[in-house]
Amino acid sequence: MAVHPGVHSCGRTEIRLATVADLPAIFDIYDEQVLHGLATFDTVCKTEAERRGWFEGHPAAEYPAFVAEIEGRVVGWASLSRWSDRRAYDRTAEVSEYVHKDFRGRGIGRALLRTLIDSARGRGRKVLLARVGDVNTGSVRYHEQLGFTTVGIMHGVGEKFGQVLDVRLMERAL
Repeated sequence: MAVHPGVHSCGRTEIRLATVADLPAIFDIYDEQVLHGLATFDTVCKTEAERRGWFEGHPAAEYPAFVAEIEGRVVGWASLSRWSDRRAYDRTAEVSEYVHKDFRGRGIGRALLRTLIDSARGRGRKVLLARVGDVNTGSVRYHEQLGFTTVGIMHGVGEKFGQVLDVRLMERAL
């Protein structure tokens, strides 16, 4: 599996496959956005059983999850997910990347997305999709920088913290 080390202002970053032992760190990062952010439209934190189910739904051979570490600390994570359970979509995967609030703006999300692109190619995927809240301009920008284009805007499809939100659907052919 491709490992993408990089040097950031916070030290050396290593990206590796996630393990079940990483679930607390993964969901600490995710739950911060569930409770306080707009990077996910989830509004309730997952239970331990749901977290385990999420991990089991990301087998390394097909739809892996990765973590980014700096000095042994998980500071971000990313995953490939099945786009649809219909077999005709097996060539397509959805990407997701999340970075700890204290480590954003340091290129970690971009490095995670590069890892997902490489991983998808190695698993025979031909198209990657991303759903990005239109308020998340940083995420939109780095997806564009890595070859994603906007397919369209889904207007007013989400509501969180009393705010009606648009979602940008982005794609990249591999």
